[in-house]
Amino acid sequence: MINDLVSDALTRIRNAGMRRLDTTTLVHSKSIEAMANILVEKGYIESCNVVEDGVKKTINVVLKYADNGKSVINEMKRISKPGRRVYKGKEEIKRFKNGYGTIIVSTSHGILPNDKAYALGVGGEVMCTIW
Repeated sequence: MINDLVSDALTRIRNAGMRRLDTTTLVHSKSIEAMANILVEKGYIESCNVVEDGVKKTINVVLKYADNGKSVINEMKRISKPGRRVYKGKEEIKRFKNGYGTIIVSTSHGILPNDKAYALGVGGEVMCTIW
């Protein structure tokens, strides 16, 4: 049984990138689906789609690589964990890695990247950072 779906999803993407796999499969939840859509929007992965197999749902993720064969994702780090939640205000999530990275934040407006959360003027629970 998986206790932390976000950490599991990040680890699966990280491991698939290290092994140079084309695709990987994630356990489905609404938060993981929203996070995967943000990764597609920001250009860290090629695409993601939800696959329904009866009652069970999974998310297929197509990874993205640079011209030299390295993964586009340099680092994915889980910030807020089940044992220690981390919350930040809108000013603290303004920029990450001088604009080259992304912070995924769970806000009252849904799961958003840091630039959209800052534009809406909301903070929230910092799920993970990617650059």
